[in-house]
Amino acid sequence: MSGQARLALCAAAATLMASCALLPLVNGPSWLLELVPLVVVQSGVGAVARRVPLGRPLTVVAQAVTTLLLLTLVFARGHAIAGLIPGPDTFPYFAELLRQGAQDVSQYAIPAPLTDGIRLMLIGGALLIGLLVDTLAVTFRSAAPAGLPLLALYSVAAGLSHGGPDWLWFLVAAGGYLMLLLAEGRDRLAQWGRVFGAVPRAQGGAQDGGAVAPVRTGRRIGAVALGVALLVPLVLPSMRGGLLAEDGTGPGAGPGRGGTISAVNPLVSLRDSLNTTDDRTVLTVRTSNPDISDLYLRIVSLDDFDGTTWKPAQRHIVGVPDMFPAPAGLNPDVRRDATRTTVRAADWYAQDWLPMPYPPSKVRIGGSWRYEPVGMTLVGDHGETTRGKTYQVTSLDVRPTAQQLASAPQPPAALRREYTTVPATLPKVVAQTAREVTAGARNHYEEAVRLQDWFSVDGGFQYDTQVAVGSGPGAIANFLRKKQGFCVHFAFAMAAMARTLGIPSRVAVGFAPGTPQTDGSVTVSLKDAHAWPELYFQGVGWTRFEPTPTRGVVPSYTRSVSPGTSQPDQSLPSKHGSAEPSAAASAGEDCTNGQGACDAPSAAAVPAGDGSGPGPWWLALTGLAALVVLAVPLAPLLWRARVRSVRLGGHARTEEGAAAHTLAAWQELTDSAWDLGILPDDSLTPRGAAGRIIRLGRLDPAAGAAVHRVADALEQVLYAPRPRPAAGVADDVRQVTGALHDTATRRARFRARFLPRSAVRVLWTASSHWSALRTRATSLRPRTSER
Repeated sequence: MSGQARLALCAAAATLMASCALLPLVNGPSWLLELVPLVVVQSGVGAVARRVPLGRPLTVVAQAVTTLLLLTLVFARGHAIAGLIPGPDTFPYFAELLRQGAQDVSQYAIPAPLTDGIRLMLIGGALLIGLLVDTLAVTFRSAAPAGLPLLALYSVAAGLSHGGPDWLWFLVAAGGYLMLLLAEGRDRLAQWGRVFGAVPRAQGGAQDGGAVAPVRTGRRIGAVALGVALLVPLVLPSMRGGLLAEDGTGPGAGPGRGGTISAVNPLVSLRDSLNTTDDRTVLTVRTSNPDISDLYLRIVSLDDFDGTTWKPAQRHIVGVPDMFPAPAGLNPDVRRDATRTTVRAADWYAQDWLPMPYPPSKVRIGGSWRYEPVGMTLVGDHGETTRGKTYQVTSLDVRPTAQQLASAPQPPAALRREYTTVPATLPKVVAQTAREVTAGARNHYEEAVRLQDWFSVDGGFQYDTQVAVGSGPGAIANFLRKKQGFCVHFAFAMAAMARTLGIPSRVAVGFAPGTPQTDGSVTVSLKDAHAWPELYFQGVGWTRFEPTPTRGVVPSYTRSVSPGTSQPDQSLPSKHGSAEPSAAASAGEDCTNGQGACDAPSAAAVPAGDGSGPGPWWLALTGLAALVVLAVPLAPLLWRARVRSVRLGGHARTEEGAAAHTLAAWQELTDSAWDLGILPDDSLTPRGAAGRIIRLGRLDPAAGAAVHRVADALEQVLYAPRPRPAAGVADDVRQVTGALHDTATRRARFRARFLPRSAVRVLWTASSHWSALRTRATSLRPRTSER
């Protein structure tokens, strides 16, 4: 296989390896299997075009046309001529697919379903990156800049997945790029031949071939790069631990990153918020309800429990409706009042989810927001947050009686199956404790009340925001044993125990009722951050319970009628009850999954994001990445500017210093001419080389005289027994360089500035150093004849 074919193969492999970073974004790897033969065909067409040979522009055009034909064959066969050639309807069809793909990207979270639009974006984008990589690395023989499109491909995956793909995909992408660099270096070395020769035979070393030292260099560079790739994920904000992590390293940890509170990861953010010494106001609330004891502002519900972590399930999101449907399972005979609430968020509070009373029926807010029907939550779209927002929420103040909860029928099978699932890794002591606490209860409602009272009153639990409970599947069991924690621990434990009893449950995160002010408003501060369990009762819907002692307000429908008993009054309603039914229709039991929006697929997704903003590590790494991206294409320019400054700069005021300065000035003159297309000819004398530069550079008499002055100074250094010091050599070189630029074409000047040919001296210098090191190593090894 020729060096060019090997380089093309490596370019295709590097594209496919970098494309692997997109695998976590969608369900299934089928698109990558489709991509492999398409990239192979694209690369093969380029190899054939270069073999013909076609010019570089024609080679790129041939590959671009092939890419278009491949996309037409795969995605628009029915809209093409003979199923291959794009027709009049092909490009509008592609535009419609891309529009659908963009809509799907905004609608689904990771991993998204592989729709036709997303599939076109993945395969088409990877083919475009493959075309750029092959053009740069193979057609134009510049493998280093080919890393930029590969970096762009990985950056897309990192950006969409909120924190970057798994470190394994970074290693795969980096390995592909390093393989491409080594392949190009090997091919270049093979062309240069003896310039990179091995240790001479006369020195006793076996001649290994010119490419050995640089290959070893590449291996060492690769080892360092892979080592960095392994260490960087350890430094980045990681996904270690769960929401009950002892060390507070759950995802999205900390309320202070950008001054926000993370809704998805409440443990660390809530604990830090509750322990903060700067109890800042988060929200200012005005409500039409005179009783603010139940004014809980709910941000998001955590309904996916894997034994370690509670998190939002991936669900479908839609545009915000004018009127929200009635909450799942709420019957018309349950008392409720419409409440209007105005909320103003602080300028520093940037939350992805919108805090509002539950259940909402209407929201008025500016900006781009999306509605998740199952949790009845609003989430910001394309970076929209609550920062400085003022919005109005119309919600239902639902007040069931204990009798209605106690007589609730079984929920729909689909809902019960989804919200009572507990993993096999959950310690058995959790279910055993739940059965012991609720022994003798006649229904799920009494079981829920007993669990609540056991945590808040009877069980001996202590509220402590400084506690470290532990992490992993045994975290809840550890909390039940130590009986110390704060709202997150109580909410998580009660919800998990309720699930083991067959009660559908989830965890809500938001704010407990705030502090009333003299002007009638209510201020909600960091220390009001809270989490509580929600249990589902058919006919009432999702119902709040309060197991955390000394926090929040215990719902009236769970209060005991007399001291010393946990049995509630079955006829006790909530305060301020009203017999007027809601104007909104109930979802009833027609939906088999019990959701408020029957047509919303539960397998779709809520966009991820913790609303916490980038932390200092991310900002620093982003800045470093930007510098790297800028430095790669500008590296030759910066290197030449540095070398020119050193060569034409000051020197020692001695004969040796003057001689070295003259040699450096001559080399700068020949390199400047080389950058502009005048190749150096080492077989000529300085006087002959000067005449050649004047002739090929079409220099005027003044610039030609400057060239001859520099050549005369060089001859003095090389041949005179006592060289005469020559003044103004650096100025003469600058004059000649300016004259050469004036006579060169614009294209030649551009290449001389950004892709100087003389930059190859870096490789020559590296080869010289490695040859010297090999020579020293060979001389230290004892010869066989001397052993």
